[in-house]
Formats: sequence, structure tokens, C-alpha cells
Amino acid sequence: MEPDTARPRDEIERAHLKAPGDKSHVMYRYPPPPGLEGLVQRFWIPVWSVPAGGESVQRVLQYPVSLLVVAPDYARFYGVTTGLSETTLAGEGWAVGVMCTPAAGSLVARGPMAAFTDRHVQLTDVLGPDGAELARGVRAAMQPDPHATAAHRQAMACFDRVLRPLLPVDVEGELVDRVVALVEQRPDLLRVAQLCAETGLSERALQRLVHRRLGLTPKWLVQRRRLQEAAERLRRGGEGLAETAAVLGYADQAHFVRDFSRVTGTTPGRFAAEHRTRLG
Repeated sequence: MEPDTARPRDEIERAHLKAPGDKSHVMYRYPPPPGLEGLVQRFWIPVWSVPAGGESVQRVLQYPVSLLVVAPDYARFYGVTTGLSETTLAGEGWAVGVMCTPAAGSLVARGPMAAFTDRHVQLTDVLGPDGAELARGVRAAMQPDPHATAAHRQAMACFDRVLRPLLPVDVEGELVDRVVALVEQRPDLLRVAQLCAETGLSERALQRLVHRRLGLTPKWLVQRRRLQEAAERLRRGGEGLAETAAVLGYADQAHFVRDFSRVTGTTPGRFAAEHRTRLG
């Protein structure tokens, strides 16, 4: 299995608000091994090198999934960050992360995901002794050369040994996977009522499902997908803010500007201008 480091931005990468010209790290990505697709969407392995005294802030509009991350100095389970997720890179370092499926979070946590929204805990808090063993194994694998494909394989095998016993995914997990997939794949779904109609769930049942399995609301799912798509459209350029707002289903440009600014901390105009300046 070879890393996928040179390809166009995809449905996963659009969540990353990476500044143009940011060369602070190399990102290796791998699909899950056969049979683990029910729990893992992909592995990602950033290896960074930031000049002394400097730092690189990585900003992400996180997807509605939990994360497991092991680095030299921490091993954590992350719930969904409902705002903008920010990670500061400094010095030399690496991390090995798992982007879970929507269903997987509560299987790892062995309970509702609402308790983990906008927070993280130690891997041992959710995995017990297996979490400590996982961290030791990943660190031992990555220590000789964090860029080596063989090291990546060994690190991912450590995650596999811990996660595979959590299979199979339960029926409710399969349902929440379907809900998230509908939102991600159907940009015409702009209202919770439409999502209810597609899934056959009442609004109350849908609210409870999404809150229990993701720690979120159905409305958040729709808003997050729109913001991720907005960021990608602004990066590409070629259309005005009013057109972008209309395509994404906003009532008007003002609503779009307000939503984008509130979550990302910058206006759509400034975000687009930065990418035009750096890439033009």
C-alpha cells in the first residue's frame, strides 16, 4: 500500500483551509485495510519541519467524525470540533491519525458521542490499556524514520489490532453513516425536512440519532458541508460571492458572509483574495 501524496484536492481535503504556499509538512494518506472500512475512512500521517522560532497553524473545518491521533508526546481521541479546528505545528514532528466513519465514534467511546463534542480525551480513557499499547506501538514504528512507508504500515497495523475487535458496525451505526453520506453527496439537501424525507425518520428521531452518534445536530451537518464547499469554490475562484451564496442555497449573500466569517474567522472575500494573491 503506497501513500497518496500527489493528487487533486478531494472530498476529504476540502475541509483543510491550508494557506497557499504552506510547505510546513508532508501529508501521507492511506485507505483502510480490507475489512476495516466500517470503522476507518482513512489514515493520515503528517510529517512536519518548521524553522526554529516559527510555527504553522493548520485550520480545518472538521467532518462529522471522531479522530484517533498518536504523536510522540500525546495520544488522543477527538470528538467533533463544531467551529474551526486549529493545530499549531512547530519544530520537527509527526502524527499518525485515523479519520473514523460516522458510526465508529460511539463504538470506540462505548457510549454517546455528545460527551466528546468540542473536546478530546486520552486514548486510554476510551480504550483502556489497549490505548497505551497502541501509543507505544505507533511510536516504536515511527521513531526510526517517520517518512518511511514501512513505518507507516507498522503504525497502521497497531491501530488495526485495536479497532478490528469493535466490528461489526451496529444497525444504528449503519443508519448514521447513511445520513452523513446523504448530506455529503446531495448538495440539494438544504433542510432537515428533506433529510427526514430521504431517510424516513421523523425530525425528532433524526435529531436523537445524530446527537447520540455524532454529538451534533442535523442542521449542523448541512451547514458544515456548505461551508466546506464554499471554501473550495473560493479557492478555485471564477465566481462572485453572490453566485457562490446562491449555488450553496443561502437566502442571500449577507447570510453566506455571516456564516463563513463566524466559523472561519475571516470573510469569504479575504479568503478568496489570499488564494488569488498567492496563486495568481
